[in-house]
Amino acid sequence: MIITKKLADAPIMETAHNVDARNLYNTANAMVTVIKLLPGQSLKKHITPVDVAFYVLKGEGIVQIGEEKLTIHENTLVESPKDILHCWYNESQEDLVFMIIKAPRPDKKTIFIS
Repeated sequence: MIITKKLADAPIMETAHNVDARNLYNTANAMVTVIKLLPGQSLKKHITPVDVAFYVLKGEGIVQIGEEKLTIHENTLVESPKDILHCWYNESQEDLVFMIIKAPRPDKKTIFIS
């Protein structure tokens, strides 16, 4: 059986980031979330207990991993190792949409940095 899910049908999740975040896939083995940051929005700095891959679907944004920051354009994958601070910023005038792939699915909580 083929299972499909449209992004528009996935509900917006309540998160500490207070942005449009929607889970497309969520099993014990992996998690896929799509986040949309409007111009001027950002995520809170945080540390994830698993490796994370980000794939920019639309727009451009600034990713921070550790102390390093880099502008990332659409159709680009970014790797973020577990237990390292990371964050996204949308300083452009367009929406930034990116996919987050976490594998395995975290079984510990994310740590947020003030």
